[in-house]
Amino acid sequence: MKRQVAQFLNYMVNEKNCSANTTAAYQNDLSQFMEFLEGYAAPSGQSIAGWRDVDEQVVQNYVLFLKERAYASSTVARKVASVKSFLHYLVNSGHLNTDPSDRLDSPKVKKNLPRAIHLDEIVRLMAAPAGDHSPKALRDKALLEMLYATGMRVTELVSLDLESVDLASKLVTCGESGKRKRTVPIYDGACQAVEAYLREGRPQLVVNPSEPALFLNHRGQRLTRQGLWLIIKHYVKEIGIKTPVTPHTLRHSFAAHLLDSGADLREVQERLGHASASTTQVYRHVADESGPELVIDGREVDDE
Repeated sequence: MKRQVAQFLNYMVNEKNCSANTTAAYQNDLSQFMEFLEGYAAPSGQSIAGWRDVDEQVVQNYVLFLKERAYASSTVARKVASVKSFLHYLVNSGHLNTDPSDRLDSPKVKKNLPRAIHLDEIVRLMAAPAGDHSPKALRDKALLEMLYATGMRVTELVSLDLESVDLASKLVTCGESGKRKRTVPIYDGACQAVEAYLREGRPQLVVNPSEPALFLNHRGQRLTRQGLWLIIKHYVKEIGIKTPVTPHTLRHSFAAHLLDSGADLREVQERLGHASASTTQVYRHVADESGPELVIDGREVDDE
């Protein structure tokens, strides 16, 4: 049974171009499903010996098991979706004749609109590291500017290498191979911040001269997702923003502000690396909360 899970994960990477994070989520969800099946006993007392023993009742009991563990509805929905995708794959690959999850409805999830913070908060956040000229402050300034300039995902930012950035052309290439890999423009302020970091900050952080990562931690290694989150949390607290701000908040803000400046939906979709325009469309509903005046790519635009 584990072999089929491994084959499915390989299929998602090679055929569906799933990101490393999405693949890891599938792996975690299916590992939990496997653990459930290992301890499962049917009313007849029969255990699960193979995927053909997994019927509709087994899948329904698994959903009940998840709900009893008091997961958030969004978490349950994701775990159920992972199982449904996997069982559908088993049918298509000939390991199952019918899909036992075919009549299973996914749990309803209340969709909250992404939150974009106001421009004055963005300005204060970008300026927060400027009072310190240490290597870490130069790095923090550069990564905050890069996040807001591009709207890239957290994993995409920490995965950047030195060769990913072309300051002369004001471009950065981000994303994994496949549809999500893209080249996006960066504004002058971000270019200047990255240039200062490369000139004065990174040389003092790097330990191994052959290290390719753009953004380094205090050990001279590639900055992690967790490290980036802690950096943003530090500056948010320092400048007194009361509402929750995560690295993804800057992605939301970038999208909403860009749309509010008059950018075409397709342009924003391409910059964000969204596979579907419907995913980008949601930012039209939050754009009017981004602030009274926007500065995008050096242009000031009234928010009317």
